[in-house]
Amino acid sequence: MTPKQVQYLNLIKKEPVKFGHWTGFKDLVGIHNEWIRSFLFGNEDQTLLAHRGSYKTTCLAIAIALLIVLQPNKNIIFFRKTDTDVIEIVIQVKKILLSDYFQKLTWVMFGVDLVLLKENSYEIDTNLKTSARGTSQLLGMGIKASITGKHADIVITDDIVNVKDRVSKAEREYIKLQYQELQNVKNRGGRFINTGTPWHKEDAINSMPNVTKYDCYQTGLINKEQLQKLRDSMSPSLFAANYELKHIADADAMFSTPKYTSETELIYDGLAHTDASYGGSDATAFTILKKQGDRIIGFGKRWEKHVDDCLSEIAAYHKEYRAGTVHVENNADKGYLAKEFESINVPTNRYHESQNKFIKITTYLRKYWSQIEWLEDTDPEYISEILDYTENAEHDDSPDSAASLLRALENKTTVKLFKGGL
Repeated sequence: MTPKQVQYLNLIKKEPVKFGHWTGFKDLVGIHNEWIRSFLFGNEDQTLLAHRGSYKTTCLAIAIALLIVLQPNKNIIFFRKTDTDVIEIVIQVKKILLSDYFQKLTWVMFGVDLVLLKENSYEIDTNLKTSARGTSQLLGMGIKASITGKHADIVITDDIVNVKDRVSKAEREYIKLQYQELQNVKNRGGRFINTGTPWHKEDAINSMPNVTKYDCYQTGLINKEQLQKLRDSMSPSLFAANYELKHIADADAMFSTPKYTSETELIYDGLAHTDASYGGSDATAFTILKKQGDRIIGFGKRWEKHVDDCLSEIAAYHKEYRAGTVHVENNADKGYLAKEFESINVPTNRYHESQNKFIKITTYLRKYWSQIEWLEDTDPEYISEILDYTENAEHDDSPDSAASLLRALENKTTVKLFKGGL
């Protein structure tokens, strides 16, 4: 082994985070050396739990790139929650491999230029592999994809648990079953690398082995002022799970676990409401509710966008669920949004809001919460914002929209039925 090769290997063993700095990830610090080293040199299955915003996925991308170079005959299957999530990381790994620093590393170690023989949104294969196996060095998949016939030396799961697992028991149970199926993917002598953040005390993370935790106090990545802002912006139970990596009973929680239904047709001819964002930190929320005896069937969607950028999607959901009148507040926009809806044949009811938001949410949404059954396609972010709601919550667009609509239902507001004219 040449002195240069020894120098590079010692750097990888001691300070692999340097490769992150050189490829543009300047926020990585000393603790990330520990994480990357564990991914590269561990022999046992492992689970790294770290708080949100701790750069654990970035560390994984760097480690995957190094594994592709240093152990080219091993194949990796990388799982995330969705296919879209996978694409993001595969592209990141590709960029790291194509960087000048990894080209130089390859030349020093093997005396050849690094060439990507296969590079698409889900796979990477290089000229470094000498194995006769036809599998690519890296294959990315969504956790819900079919894994029949798939095998890997290194199976990596990253954030396969997210907000959907927090708000849906069905999602939690499905992901747990999928994670159990992954045991059949790992080759004899292979290993699991799991990384993530817990969202619910009964999610798949509870079945992952050899857990190491790094909470928001250990990493030092979030200062006291930032932590306080985060703490103030969400419920105590969510802060504890996502940043302190523990589960607590939320004594102050206003809303319990939501109920869901697959009976889509029960929401037809329901009343709708739009809570509009006109910029800043507010979001746009859209709600449909239909009373069915003692049940209330609901649908909700949330966008972190100006309402103008959501109108086409709102119209599409309005048409899909055959909603009737859309209630819009005209305090701030002087009727602008109502005119926009009417221009695309969506019937509207304009009203002036005078009730305190906290009182409205506690009066109506809390009163009817146990009767609401949400369609399964309801946006998890919409439900999560309701579950996080407190009087001091930073974001309240979803609970405000739902409460406004429940008030209208209680007041027996007339609904103009869907005419199919969109």
